[in-house]
Amino acid sequence: MSDSNLYPYVLEPKKAPAIWGGELWQCWDENPVRNGPLAGKSVADLRAMLGAQLLGSIDPHRLFPILTKIITAHDSLSVQVHPDDAYAQRVEHQPNGKTECWYIMSAEANAQLVLGWTRDTSRREYEQRVADGTLAELLRHVPVRAGDVFYLPAGTLHAIGGGIVLFETQQASDLTYRIFDWNRLGTDGKPRPLAVQKAADVLNYHRGTASAAETISYTFESLERTALIADTHFIVEHVVAREEPASLATHDCPLVMMPLDDALVLQSSNEEVTLEPHLTALVPAGAQRCSVRAAAGDAAAFMLVTPPPSADFLDAQLLAAGIDQSRIERFLEQF
Repeated sequence: MSDSNLYPYVLEPKKAPAIWGGELWQCWDENPVRNGPLAGKSVADLRAMLGAQLLGSIDPHRLFPILTKIITAHDSLSVQVHPDDAYAQRVEHQPNGKTECWYIMSAEANAQLVLGWTRDTSRREYEQRVADGTLAELLRHVPVRAGDVFYLPAGTLHAIGGGIVLFETQQASDLTYRIFDWNRLGTDGKPRPLAVQKAADVLNYHRGTASAAETISYTFESLERTALIADTHFIVEHVVAREEPASLATHDCPLVMMPLDDALVLQSSNEEVTLEPHLTALVPAGAQRCSVRAAAGDAAAFMLVTPPPSADFLDAQLLAAGIDQSRIERFLEQF
């Protein structure tokens, strides 16, 4: 495969409307490329065509491992939980479950998330409260504001409240067990189905304590970066590009990039693209480097998501940027 095919692929998002608002699936296995010689090819097609040139050491026969979305919640989403990898493989016969995280792009005054239980509970109490309609009494509500970051490992009870727009990064799975839907009806006039027993199998019944994650801001590769999430499945950062181009290394992993409010210019393998806000580009591992700069004005912030190149990759990068080891350890302990 020619190096001319290793350039930033701008992806066409998948729209998923819902009764509470809607989702844009930004980077997903079925999203087609909209630019360059591989326009029209899906991410799945790229896996088959490019193999390691796209994915590095990631298995090209499996779904692209990371799914990113923009979720717009005008009303509250259902209360739900996701299974871990072991349960997904054993019960659903799927390769993985779903751990995810949220970066709050905007939030109305008094906007909240549901995040865990107000106290320790049990499967027996959970099932009884679903049956008698009192589950809401145990839901823990957490206020949010723009810029907050939340980490949701599999098994976490959660719901996005109304008045929130967020960027979600997750394992590539759509396994969701809905357990409470605020007593509303679906578009067909009927209650949406629940998955009470499967949810009961995977829920964490301990009192919720999670709040917005602690982050670390640092400068690396001439870019202002904030490390948000460092899970074994994905690293998520908020990065600010300036007028002068800066170069990002792929470290033999694909890079997922989405500008927030201002357009971003990307260049790799002599191919330059202007990425408009809320569109996503996928940079293949084999490109080795990608130049980034603000398209106009003096700054353009973007989300950067990548599979971890190694277990200690972010630790080493933060140390190289001069961050104290104790602070790094405190950050990593959250995940």
